[in-house]
Amino acid sequence: MTEPIGLYIMACIYIFAGVMHFIKPKMYLRIMPRYLPSHKALVFWSGIAEIILGIGLCIPILKMISIYGIIAMLIVFLSVHFYMLSSKKASAGIPKWILVLRIPLQFGLMYWAWMYL
Repeated sequence: MTEPIGLYIMACIYIFAGVMHFIKPKMYLRIMPRYLPSHKALVFWSGIAEIILGIGLCIPILKMISIYGIIAMLIVFLSVHFYMLSSKKASAGIPKWILVLRIPLQFGLMYWAWMYL
Protein backbone atom coordinates (compact mmCIF):
# COMPACT_ATOMS: atom_id res chain seq x y z
CA MET A 1 0.00 0.00 0.00
CA THR A 2 2.24 2.79 -1.23
CA GLU A 3 -0.48 5.05 -2.59
CA PRO A 4 -1.04 8.32 -0.70
CA ILE A 5 -4.33 7.16 0.86
CA GLY A 6 -2.39 4.55 2.86
CA LEU A 7 -0.11 7.27 4.18
CA TYR A 8 -3.10 9.33 5.31
CA ILE A 9 -4.69 6.28 6.93
CA MET A 10 -1.44 5.67 8.82
CA ALA A 11 -1.34 9.33 9.87
CA CYS A 12 -4.91 9.12 11.19
CA ILE A 13 -4.10 5.97 13.15
CA TYR A 14 -1.13 7.60 14.91
CA ILE A 15 -2.96 10.86 15.56
CA PHE A 16 -5.93 8.92 17.00
CA ALA A 17 -3.63 6.75 19.13
CA GLY A 18 -1.85 9.85 20.42
CA VAL A 19 -5.11 11.59 21.31
CA MET A 20 -6.21 8.48 23.21
CA HIS A 21 -3.24 9.00 25.57
CA PHE A 22 -5.07 12.10 26.80
CA ILE A 23 -8.61 10.74 26.72
CA LYS A 24 -7.81 7.42 28.46
CA PRO A 25 -4.45 7.92 30.23
CA LYS A 26 -5.24 5.27 32.87
CA MET A 27 -5.36 2.63 30.13
CA TYR A 28 -1.79 3.49 29.15
CA LEU A 29 -0.57 3.87 32.73
CA ARG A 30 -1.76 0.30 33.50
CA ILE A 31 0.48 -1.19 30.82
CA MET A 32 3.65 0.77 31.60
CA PRO A 33 6.53 -1.49 32.64
CA ARG A 34 7.36 -1.03 36.31
CA TYR A 35 11.05 -0.60 35.54
CA LEU A 36 10.38 2.63 33.60
CA PRO A 37 10.32 5.89 35.57
CA SER A 38 7.79 8.72 35.41
CA HIS A 39 4.86 6.82 33.94
CA LYS A 40 2.61 9.88 33.64
CA ALA A 41 5.29 11.82 31.78
CA LEU A 42 6.01 8.88 29.47
CA VAL A 43 2.31 8.49 28.62
CA PHE A 44 2.05 12.24 27.99
CA TRP A 45 5.16 12.48 25.80
CA SER A 46 4.44 9.30 23.86
CA GLY A 47 0.97 10.69 23.08
CA ILE A 48 2.52 13.97 21.91
CA ALA A 49 5.05 12.04 19.80
CA GLU A 50 2.34 9.98 18.11
CA ILE A 51 0.32 13.09 17.28
CA ILE A 52 3.31 15.03 15.95
CA LEU A 53 4.61 12.09 13.91
CA GLY A 54 1.13 11.44 12.50
CA ILE A 55 0.81 15.07 11.43
CA GLY A 56 4.35 14.98 10.06
CA LEU A 57 3.39 12.16 7.68
CA CYS A 58 1.05 14.62 5.93
CA ILE A 59 3.69 17.33 5.45
CA PRO A 60 6.02 16.42 2.56
CA ILE A 61 9.12 18.04 4.04
CA LEU A 62 8.58 16.16 7.35
CA LYS A 63 7.42 12.83 5.94
CA MET A 64 10.79 11.04 5.94
CA ILE A 65 11.81 12.10 9.45
CA SER A 66 8.31 11.19 10.68
CA ILE A 67 8.61 7.72 9.17
CA TYR A 68 11.96 7.16 10.88
CA GLY A 69 10.46 8.53 14.11
CA ILE A 70 7.51 6.14 13.87
CA ILE A 71 9.79 3.17 13.30
CA ALA A 72 11.95 4.15 16.27
CA MET A 73 8.87 4.69 18.43
CA LEU A 74 7.48 1.27 17.49
CA ILE A 75 10.81 -0.34 18.40
CA VAL A 76 10.69 1.33 21.82
CA PHE A 77 7.04 0.31 22.29
CA LEU A 78 8.08 -3.34 21.86
CA SER A 79 9.29 -3.23 25.46
CA VAL A 80 5.70 -2.55 26.59
CA HIS A 81 4.40 -5.46 24.52
CA PHE A 82 6.95 -7.87 25.98
CA TYR A 83 6.29 -6.55 29.49
CA MET A 84 2.57 -7.24 29.06
CA LEU A 85 3.43 -10.88 28.36
CA SER A 86 5.45 -11.15 31.59
CA SER A 87 2.56 -11.70 34.03
CA LYS A 88 -1.22 -11.81 34.38
CA LYS A 89 -1.21 -8.43 36.15
CA ALA A 90 0.95 -6.84 33.44
CA SER A 91 -1.41 -8.14 30.75
CA ALA A 92 -4.12 -5.71 31.94
CA GLY A 93 -6.71 -8.43 31.36
CA ILE A 94 -5.96 -8.76 27.65
CA PRO A 95 -5.93 -12.40 26.49
CA LYS A 96 -2.44 -13.80 25.95
CA TRP A 97 -3.11 -14.72 22.30
CA ILE A 98 -3.86 -11.07 21.52
CA LEU A 99 -0.70 -9.95 23.30
CA VAL A 100 1.35 -12.44 21.29
CA LEU A 101 -0.20 -11.25 18.01
CA ARG A 102 0.65 -7.64 18.85
CA ILE A 103 4.37 -8.34 18.50
CA PRO A 104 4.33 -9.28 14.79
CA LEU A 105 1.80 -6.48 14.31
CA GLN A 106 4.46 -4.02 15.52
CA PHE A 107 6.83 -5.29 12.85
CA GLY A 108 4.05 -5.04 10.26
CA LEU A 109 3.48 -1.41 11.26
CA MET A 110 7.22 -0.75 10.94
CA TYR A 111 7.21 -2.27 7.46
CA TRP A 112 4.13 -0.25 6.48
CA ALA A 113 5.95 2.97 7.47
CA TRP A 114 9.17 1.84 5.74
CA MET A 115 7.29 1.38 2.45
CA TYR A 116 6.76 5.16 2.25
CA LEU A 117 10.47 6.07 2.34
